Amino acid sequence: MNWIVSPESFDTADACALRRAYYDEVASRYWRRPATEQEIDEGLAGDGVEQLVPPTGEFLVGRHGGKAACCGGVLLRDAETAELTRIFVRPAQRGTGGGAVLLRTLEEAARGLGARRMVLDTRLDLVEARALYTRHGYREIPAYKSGPYMEVWYGKDL
Repeated sequence: MNWIVSPESFDTADACALRRAYYDEVASRYWRRPATEQEIDEGLAGDGVEQLVPPTGEFLVGRHGGKAACCGGVLLRDAETAELTRIFVRPAQRGTGGGAVLLRTLEEAARGLGARRMVLDTRLDLVEARALYTRHGYREIPAYKSGPYMEVWYGKDL
């Protein structure tokens, strides 16, 4: 089955379901217990996803076998730097190439917005994400911002 990744509004039913699954996974792993529906709602409220529209960004949804299976966003930080955000592949589809297609398509979207460099932050416990980034040319960089859930930063020239 092939992956199809394309821009999609962050508020479609599929995009919302993927964003909830993303937040559920990262929060549950961080807290080492299942996140509650209320915690997921609170985490998604005011998360800035509305910036992931041109000309400031883009939100993408990937489908595998016709079903929404991954998502991610790119946000311009300045005229030449974009940031990857909300990168998620459903666990059942990991290892099928969706992460690579998603990253390539997000990089194309960033270039289309004028970016020449991509950056991102993540946590040390998100080992699958870190492996995906390094496999695709991302290297550790100094912190470019700080926050409670940021432990490692990556960058790549586009």
